[in-house]
Amino acid sequence: MASEAATLGLGHVTALLAAGVVAVSVARKIGLGSVLGYLLAGVALGPFGLAVVKEPQVILHVAEFGVVIFLFIIGLEMRPSRLWAMKGEIFGLGTAQVLLSGLVLTLIAYASGVSLAVAFVGAMGFVMSSTAVIMQMLEERGQLATPGGRRAVSILLFEDLAIVPLLAIVALIGARMVPVEDSGTPFWMTAGLAVAAVVGVLVAGRYLVNPVFGFMARNGGREVMTAAALLVVAGTAWLLDSVGLSMAMGAFLAGVLLSDSTFRHQLEADVEPFRAILLGLFFLSVGMALDLSVVVNQWQMVLAGLAAFMIAKATVIYAVGRLLKASHSEAMERATLFAQGGEFAFVLYSAAVTAGVIDGQASATLTAIVILSMALTPLTTLLISRLSKPDSGLTPEDATDVDAAKDLVGRVLVIGFGRFAQVASQPLLAQGVEVSIIEKDIEMIQAAANFGFKVYYGDGTRLDTLRASGLEKAEAVLVCVDNQEATDRIVELVVHEFPGTKIFARAYDRGATLRLLKAGVDYQIRETFESALVFGGEVLRNLGMADVEVEEALEDVRARDAQRVDLEMAGGLEAGRSLIRGNMKTPQPSPYIKPQKEGQVIAVDPAPSDVSEK
Repeated sequence: MASEAATLGLGHVTALLAAGVVAVSVARKIGLGSVLGYLLAGVALGPFGLAVVKEPQVILHVAEFGVVIFLFIIGLEMRPSRLWAMKGEIFGLGTAQVLLSGLVLTLIAYASGVSLAVAFVGAMGFVMSSTAVIMQMLEERGQLATPGGRRAVSILLFEDLAIVPLLAIVALIGARMVPVEDSGTPFWMTAGLAVAAVVGVLVAGRYLVNPVFGFMARNGGREVMTAAALLVVAGTAWLLDSVGLSMAMGAFLAGVLLSDSTFRHQLEADVEPFRAILLGLFFLSVGMALDLSVVVNQWQMVLAGLAAFMIAKATVIYAVGRLLKASHSEAMERATLFAQGGEFAFVLYSAAVTAGVIDGQASATLTAIVILSMALTPLTTLLISRLSKPDSGLTPEDATDVDAAKDLVGRVLVIGFGRFAQVASQPLLAQGVEVSIIEKDIEMIQAAANFGFKVYYGDGTRLDTLRASGLEKAEAVLVCVDNQEATDRIVELVVHEFPGTKIFARAYDRGATLRLLKAGVDYQIRETFESALVFGGEVLRNLGMADVEVEEALEDVRARDAQRVDLEMAGGLEAGRSLIRGNMKTPQPSPYIKPQKEGQVIAVDPAPSDVSEK
């Protein structure tokens, strides 16, 4: 390995980049996604292909940092409050999926004739799905922020936690099978160290990170902030890895701790380029690790194990999803995404070989099955999606006359160009205001072009897109997207990164209005509020009321609504109920015993004039 590392020069780097560029471009062109392209390129360059790289582990150790950075970025999107709200999904859904899948796959492997220990190790390694593959595919499909995407992240987090007890179980099995002197660390000590490390990271994130980054922001340059971001990621990943947890878990935890930091958007932009290239190298190295001689010599066992494990695991995952009230489409999508094995299998199988639970040949066969399953995941996902519903969507690369946002200079930036923005932009254009428009719906961009609008492709939830769209120089931004999570994300980015820009936001409902006001927008409006008022006013006119009366009624509704918002900002959505006019008559209180005669006034306050005269 040392000699390979020493000879890994510029030629190897050139070959890796070239193979990745070509394979990924071709794979994405035909709709297979980047993961399969990287894996196939790795197979071609690896020791069992063209042998350009003879020791893929050298690259794998470096490229694993790409997965680490990816989980850090995901963590930045997960506020502690949101993560706490996901605890039921992490420990409920995750536990059910891992335990039931492990049980079924163990029984299948045991039925094939191997020992129970080998069946358990092989099955549990396959149960640990690939964080890298699933996250990459969810990101490419824009599903990370969806409820289904968050549930997928929850399951992956539980699998990251499960690797610790699994490694301990493998060590115990090995000790019973091959009695040796116990030189390892007791499990209770390992668990204690893991808990201590997590607590240490939490404390550091709570009390040290913001002051340290604030100091560097004032006294260092952009490159210092980038290096500090990578230091936080690498340091936390190393710490948790050294106590038995996964590097991915450490990076995710670091991201969560920084999710409330004022520097989180800058951190995300700084580490994003490293994530993309290193994650690609990770997939390349996994492809290189596929031993084609094992696949050829034991093809019947490999294919049978691959089919049995993937079909059984997908079936269990679908059943668990349906039992826990997931829709058919979500359960099916989760089953196809998680049906593969993952990178944790390599760790578990290596530990099992060291402990004497399985031999090298069994490890090579199981590893081949896992790698092939990772390669098949994009194909099976594509197949299921096309069988479930036709895919008529376009990609920016395939679409004609669609340009990505770059160096835009409009005085106003419009994000999202649906029915709301199309109307909102008309007064600005009528007065000659220079407007730049970005949208991520390809068909909408092309349709708008037919009506004389130049709309650029861009995702407004990304900081690099906002910069490319000229937001640093724009006076105002109109957030007109129809997804409230995206609206909140865009507003948060603009408030923190472009503080001088005025923000006008489209709100879906009262809850969205309150969130936007608290976030600091300059103006917000519920998308149906004014149109509903105009509609109601026209009804009053047709009922015979004068225009003056109609306008007074509408102004009264506006004033009451503004008062409700003020009350709700302080006391929540229930605080302004008294200002709502309902169509039920308010009951008047009546005495339990009716009095025999009418009441009489016994004291009258003197009139103001009387008081003045006295």
